[in-house]
Amino acid sequence: MTAKSPSPRRGSRWVRIALNIVGGFIVVSLLLVLIYRFVPPPITLTMIMDPNGFTKHWTPLSRIDRTMVAAVIAGEDGKFCQHKGFDTEAIEQALERNAKSTRLRGGSTISQQTAKNVFLWQGTGWTRYVRKGLETWFTFLIENLWPKRRIMEVYLNVAETGIGTYGVEAGAQRYYKHSASRLTAVEAARIAAALPSPKRRAVTGATGFTRRHGNTIARRSAVVRSGALDACVYE
Repeated sequence: MTAKSPSPRRGSRWVRIALNIVGGFIVVSLLLVLIYRFVPPPITLTMIMDPNGFTKHWTPLSRIDRTMVAAVIAGEDGKFCQHKGFDTEAIEQALERNAKSTRLRGGSTISQQTAKNVFLWQGTGWTRYVRKGLETWFTFLIENLWPKRRIMEVYLNVAETGIGTYGVEAGAQRYYKHSASRLTAVEAARIAAALPSPKRRAVTGATGFTRRHGNTIARRSAVVRSGALDACVYE
């Protein structure tokens, strides 16, 4: 007896299901990105999954000191105003470093970090490969549907700035007891220095690498301002 071949009708059914799933995802993701173009994201998966709970205070970019914008560009993404979501040079450099070390480092831009923080999840393991693919899609969407100013505004409000602390306003209140509208260049640089590892890097009383990195960011921030590397945020 010969094995029965799959029914063409059954095969076309699975194709339709797959197409419906993909089409539904595209529609939902587009709607979410368009909504968040104007409405603050109320909560993120990272906040929900944080065992320490979370504190956040949404603050318009107009009420965040410009030194904070310069600091994150200096520390996280010097080409923020030049690229369209992906810094290929930084990615290539990260790949070269990772090939020589077991300690993996990324080359994510502020746009990629915003896409991940708002729409996706954190963590490692095999799911990070799925997340990276989705991150690419959402980065493409926000770069094409949001102005750079909005990307920066959302980033500064959802980025983890400490244990259970999200956004630079909550970080400024926690560490310096005043609003993000009054951050000095040094204060902003120290918050930016902790961003890659906010659970492990101290903002106040920082020592060693974090302190040196913060001082470097403070110096680079002056270059960001003098070179108008933050112009796309304020044009």
